[in-house]
Amino acid sequence: MRNRSLLILTTAVTAGALTLTACGSRDDKGGAENGDNGNVTVTIGLDAPLTGELSALGLGIKNSADLAVKTANKKAYVKGVTFKLESLDDQAQPSSGQQNATKFVADKSVLGVVGPLNSGVAESMQKVFDDAKLVQVSPANTNPALSQGPNWASGDKKRGYKSYFRTATTDAIQGPFAAQYVFKDAKKTKAFIIDDKKTYGAGLAGTFKGEFEKLGGKVVGTQHINPDTKDFSAVATQVKSSGADVVYYGGEYPAGGPLAKQIKAAGAKVTVVGGDAIFSPEYVKLASPASAEGDFATSVGAPIESLASAKEFLANYKAENYKEAYEAYGGYAYDSTWAIIEAVKKAVEGNGGKLPERAKVVEAMQGVSFEGVTGSVAFDEFGDTTNKQLTVYKVTGGAFKPVKSGTFGG
Repeated sequence: MRNRSLLILTTAVTAGALTLTACGSRDDKGGAENGDNGNVTVTIGLDAPLTGELSALGLGIKNSADLAVKTANKKAYVKGVTFKLESLDDQAQPSSGQQNATKFVADKSVLGVVGPLNSGVAESMQKVFDDAKLVQVSPANTNPALSQGPNWASGDKKRGYKSYFRTATTDAIQGPFAAQYVFKDAKKTKAFIIDDKKTYGAGLAGTFKGEFEKLGGKVVGTQHINPDTKDFSAVATQVKSSGADVVYYGGEYPAGGPLAKQIKAAGAKVTVVGGDAIFSPEYVKLASPASAEGDFATSVGAPIESLASAKEFLANYKAENYKEAYEAYGGYAYDSTWAIIEAVKKAVEGNGGKLPERAKVVEAMQGVSFEGVTGSVAFDEFGDTTNKQLTVYKVTGGAFKPVKSGTFGG
């Protein structure tokens, strides 16, 4: 455990205010037990797939959140508070995510949760957190409905959960951004669109399709797959016979890689394009470098390696010797965790130096604004990030390389 040196909270924080200045004993309201240094421990929960096919992304999120917690503690960033990270594995399953959300809610020391990775998992968690007024910040969810309601596409945007925030921009922007690049820059005009029927994949494919057709592109076929099957020969044959010059896949790399490999093995002369959930070295491995060559993926933000704001994060991540890479969402996970730390700081300062109830942290999050690893971090009226930057990456020489960054111009 990387947090072994952190103080462990042995009793729960009450829902009410907790004095932060007591020395090594319970506060006079019977709340949390303070450590030897007089600090109270505040837990930040983390939910992500830490095992299973998407664990590369999940572990990158976990490590980056861990780094943010360690940095805050080294700086004594919030007076009287020691932060602790508690990580739970959802295996990319909504049912597990909901169970984890319930566990976090039951632990009164938890004042914020980072995650999850998957939009479908987030759907299962939102009400649990919102009912408990426990703030949630995802570094990776991109489905617009999570923050803007099910009718967002028609312009009827309604925020359903005030406790939900995210540092990743949405598919309302990512799908159209990809469509513009595919049609205008890559000069592809005939698309075969495939999705995995999940919340993220289907939503992303839908927003790509709408913009692609609006631009004048022709959708020559659509199909849904079962991502657990891994035998995509039937759809590969359909793609070949469709005359498509591009395949857009709404889904994640565990199925996206084998799908691309089988489509090209069937003889289809196409470029495969997807969203941030295929932007991983794992996609190239699963598709095979030769088969993946020339494929594209969009991802949130600008390339982190190119950002001056990320230099310290990159150096510190390397210094910590984490076994796994920070992957696509590392910078966003760090910023999501730091947003919770900032919200706790604001709430403590606004509560006379006392630890506030959870609802006050939710309120404080709405006004959080800072320069993070990924650039400016702030949230709009829906809890969505105000950073709308996106990047197109192309597999070149067996690895994704950035080819274009910008924002969607509708």
